[in-house]
Amino acid sequence: MTFKDVMKKQQNNIREYGMYIAFVAIVVFFAITTKGLFVSSRNIGNLVNAMSYIAVLAVGMTLVIVIRHIDLSVGYLAGFLGAIAAISMKYWHLPLGVTVPIVLILGLCAGLLTAFLVAQMKIPAFVATLAGWLGFRGALQLATRSTGTIVIENETFNALGNGFIPDITGISILPGVHKITLLLGLLAIILFIIGEINNRKKTQAYKFEVLSMNMFILKLVFVSAIIAVITWVLAGYQGLSWAAVILILVVIIYSYITTRTIIGRHIFAVGGNPEAAELNGISVKRITYVVFGSMGLLTALSGILYASWLRSATTIAGQGMEFDAIAAAFVGGVAVGGGVGKVAGSILGALVMASLTNGMNLLGWDISIQYIVRALVLTGAVIFDVQTRKGAK
Repeated sequence: MTFKDVMKKQQNNIREYGMYIAFVAIVVFFAITTKGLFVSSRNIGNLVNAMSYIAVLAVGMTLVIVIRHIDLSVGYLAGFLGAIAAISMKYWHLPLGVTVPIVLILGLCAGLLTAFLVAQMKIPAFVATLAGWLGFRGALQLATRSTGTIVIENETFNALGNGFIPDITGISILPGVHKITLLLGLLAIILFIIGEINNRKKTQAYKFEVLSMNMFILKLVFVSAIIAVITWVLAGYQGLSWAAVILILVVIIYSYITTRTIIGRHIFAVGGNPEAAELNGISVKRITYVVFGSMGLLTALSGILYASWLRSATTIAGQGMEFDAIAAAFVGGVAVGGGVGKVAGSILGALVMASLTNGMNLLGWDISIQYIVRALVLTGAVIFDVQTRKGAK
């Protein structure tokens, strides 16, 4: 192996794990400066609940950016759909089992409408979704004009954003620790290790480049340690929340779709080179409909989680959520030019941005300083991505 090949591999390793290292550094910094309050079980549990709706949005936004588009409408669409959920339960007296499917279908339709404007009408996604941003903001105002803030009284619905999974009772081992959360964390580590080993074997079977064995083992240990620490901290409070469970299911489903299915390969092919993808028989229009439809569906789910977390729907619900989702996607490693991105990366990006906000709030930093810090982190992440990809070529 030449010196150039070694340097290229090192660039790939840095790009792959740089954000994990940055996340650990952020956690250590706030753990020290807040004298342990940041890493307390209660705070981490609240942090996970507070970032879940943004993380769900970030998953969809990652795929949108991968195919070289952007979606500015998702913030107010999430707020509007959360208001529809609140209205349907409080004023239309619809049960939760009917409300949730209706909201999800409306989100899917909104995403398909955006896809129609982009794929069929050839309107740039920035313009089409900016129109959506304005339209859904108006729709939210209309939906809440006569009522103002709508308090949601359905406890089952509110549990989606605030409740926790039940624990095993009658066992004296590890009193005060949520046993189910520990078991799920252990299962997550086992599945992660098995999945990484299988992926490595498949990659080697196709003669593609893989990490050195030392780096591969280091990756397994490092990520497993992060999962173990987060699991232990959550188990010390009330365990895993329902919002976290929903987020984990979204990650599993979308990770499988993007890495193990034909549609996933087509999404990245379109993002890498739309013209070449079309010439190879991949319908760019179809992929656009799939990705934006998926974005609408996830936006509806995010709106449900957000309204559930607040236990209400407000006239300004969803404000700025689109920018948080876009920032999380870029911090998580999605390429500025499209074609590259990971679902797990978007979750990490959401966690990084939420950790920054939470830690700065605990330290009592002024909101203006918080925005500047978040801007610097986002800019640094994009510069880091661009430079490492440039150096790896």
